[in-house]
This record gives sequence, C-alpha cells and structure tokens, in this order.
Amino acid sequence: MKGLVPYLTGGIRPDWTRYLREYERNGATAIEIGLPFSDPILDGPTIQEASDRALRAGASVATILAEVAATKMTIPLIAMTYYNLVVHRGPELFCRELADAGITGLIVPDLPIDEAGALAAAAEKHGVDLTLLAAPTTQPDRLAEIARRSRGFIYAISVMGTTGERDQIAESGIRLAGELRRLTDKPVLLAFGISRPEHAAAAAGVCDGVVVGAALMRRILDGGTPEELGAVLGGFRRALDSVAV
Repeated sequence: MKGLVPYLTGGIRPDWTRYLREYERNGATAIEIGLPFSDPILDGPTIQEASDRALRAGASVATILAEVAATKMTIPLIAMTYYNLVVHRGPELFCRELADAGITGLIVPDLPIDEAGALAAAAEKHGVDLTLLAAPTTQPDRLAEIARRSRGFIYAISVMGTTGERDQIAESGIRLAGELRRLTDKPVLLAFGISRPEHAAAAAGVCDGVVVGAALMRRILDGGTPEELGAVLGGFRRALDSVAV
C-alpha cells in the first residue's frame, strides 16, 4: 500500500484531534502533526495562517502533546516543527516528550544535516525517527548522505519554495523521487503541492507515498468538519490505490 500522510496543525480547533481519527479511518498510513511556530519559514500562507490561528488560540507544544497522548491512535504520528522549539526544550527533553505522547517520528525542516547530530542521537535514544528532507537542488553527495541518515522515510520536496496548493505536480519532484529511490530502499514520500487526488496518483508511479498538507488545511481553515476532511482524504486514498505499481 502506498503511504498517505496528511498534515494537520495541532490546536487548530478545540476539537482538532477528531481530524486525527477521521484521517486514520479514511486511509492515512501516518499523520504529520504540526507544532505551530511563530516564524514558519518553510510554510506558505495556508500553513502560516493555521499556525497563527492555533497559537492565538493558546496552543503550545505542551498542550498539543497532552491532547495527542489522550487520543488513542493505531497509525504512526509524526511531529513537524522548527528547530527553535527543539532548542528551547533541548533535544533530549523534546524527544522524550514526543515519545511519551506516542509520537514516533520527527521532521525539522530548518535543521541542516551537518547540525543534526545531537537531535538525531536524542531521537534514536527515545525511539523517534528523525526524517530528513531532500530538495530538487540538493547535490548528489548530500542526497546520498540524506538517504543514508534519514530514518523512517525520506521527505522529498517537489519544488523549491514554500508549502502550498499547486495546479500540477512539479516535474522536479518526480525527478527527485526517482533519484532517491535509486539511492535507498527506504520509503520516499513526495511532499509540497500534492493538492488533488490525481497528483497523488501521478506521484505513486515514482515514490512510495505522498504528504498532503495545504490542500487539507485550507479546507479546515474554511470550516471543514473532521468528517468532511476524512472524506476528502479518502479520495486521495482511492487515487493511490488505483495505481498498480
């Protein structure tokens, strides 16, 4: 089965954990939970708005992790956040708190691989997979290092720029996924701009799954209920399942 990983900003609504259960029920293989940060440099307007709304509602790392811990899930949960929040607590405490909440993966997009040693060690100690990102402009030697050191899967960014919905899947992402799959047996998931089920189906031919972020968060910001978003994710699931690879 191809991987389907929806992104959800933690604390976006008081009942935000209901989206976790609906995503699980509608075919998610894992869920990426954004721990909101005030200066999310890699995120476009939609995720920025979601982060800002969550922060203004009082969401914090502590409140989000407490709510995650109280939500019984059977699929992996992955935290996505920025390095400032990791440094604030320290890698050791941060990873221990993730593990205590039941989170088994971590993505820190602004952490250079050359500076990832301390966090990688702390994550491994607490059973948290630190997943690294690769971009279309990543040089071949760095790409090989990312493929070797990434845990869980490899997060392939389809385009240079910020997160956000796009009209079509970028050819640069297709090329990157192909290069990574030649370097490693680890799963390669394509992210950024996976906005429609047909994008997921197109990506499925070259990668092991997709991450869907802004396309879902836009609907949540516009008032979409957990049940409605579950149905939307189900469309992505059916598109992936329709591709025999």
